[in-house]
Amino acid sequence: MRRHIHSARDFVLPIIDFFYPPFKKLMNLQTFRYAASGGGNTLLGLIVYYIGYKYIFAEKTFEFGFFAFKGHIAALALSFLVTFPVGFFMSKYVVFSDSNMKGRIQLFRYLMICLFNLALNYILLKVLVETLHIYPVLAQVLTIFVVVLFSYIAQRNYSFKASTEEAPKS
Repeated sequence: MRRHIHSARDFVLPIIDFFYPPFKKLMNLQTFRYAASGGGNTLLGLIVYYIGYKYIFAEKTFEFGFFAFKGHIAALALSFLVTFPVGFFMSKYVVFSDSNMKGRIQLFRYLMICLFNLALNYILLKVLVETLHIYPVLAQVLTIFVVVLFSYIAQRNYSFKASTEEAPKS
């Protein structure tokens, strides 16, 4: 399994790094890798959201006894289920590969931040769609900007924080 993960990483990393030189003056390599991999995962999530909302859930409401999912919320859940594992892989093996924290701890922390992001996304979608009557796909695009900013800061400083070793004492 580890061999497959590293071969996938070895395939993805040169592709991302190939596009880095024009951005070198704007951001460091880690930030660029986060923007590229996160941008790709965000695009994947948006595509899954759109297909889920328009075609799978057909803009309907689903009743589950005590709870109802509207189409835009069901599409959000589907999008999360697809992008969570992709995002973790990209963060762990492509962006924050210098972290020496145990994988299960990284996964737990990543999950906690993603659940917070999901809740934030849910609240923003509810407000934008049900209160302000913005088209759900456009509302999802707007929420992405808020969630991505929080996510980068939290993932860098919490989930995949690289431990800083103390300087040797003389």
